[in-house]
Amino acid sequence: MTCDGVEDESDEHGVNSETPGESRISRKSRRASIRIIGLGNGFRGDDAAGLLAARRLQGVVGEHIEVIEAEMVGVELLELMKGAQVVWLIDAVCSGQAPGKIHRLEASSGLMASGLFPRSTHAVGVVEAVELARTLGVLPPKVIVYGIEAAGMEMGHPLSPHVGQALNEVVQLILQETEHLACTNSI
Repeated sequence: MTCDGVEDESDEHGVNSETPGESRISRKSRRASIRIIGLGNGFRGDDAAGLLAARRLQGVVGEHIEVIEAEMVGVELLELMKGAQVVWLIDAVCSGQAPGKIHRLEASSGLMASGLFPRSTHAVGVVEAVELARTLGVLPPKVIVYGIEAAGMEMGHPLSPHVGQALNEVVQLILQETEHLACTNSI
């Protein structure tokens, strides 16, 4: 059983039976109208920022919010956002600005600038996935993207100190936004 009182899918030895490559999600069904989706690659230094943010938020957001760790997703991001009213996406970015700089974009309000996400370690990047969802008419009404400027995404490297500090800030910002959303009921 998980902290939120929902049965997990581990066997009697505590082994999770997820399919390799499948997104690690909270054990709530994918019916929550509010979702936080952390993106990245856990083996590539600062590219793990979105995953780590989701992991930190997992136990501290309200039960009405689903938190998803989506490792190396591409077009699958559309399915993860499907049916939600509000989505926060968290990912590392490489736009050439100072490592640890936090970018916040309201993706639902207009086209996303591809210069902030010039390349992706995922098959399809955040910009492409969001714009595809917009084109197909399946983009949730409110999509907020947090990008954390990466210092390095080399295989096997740890998270850089600048990104680690920014990660803590992003977690706090999202907590404040989810609390504000809950107080105003403005989904």
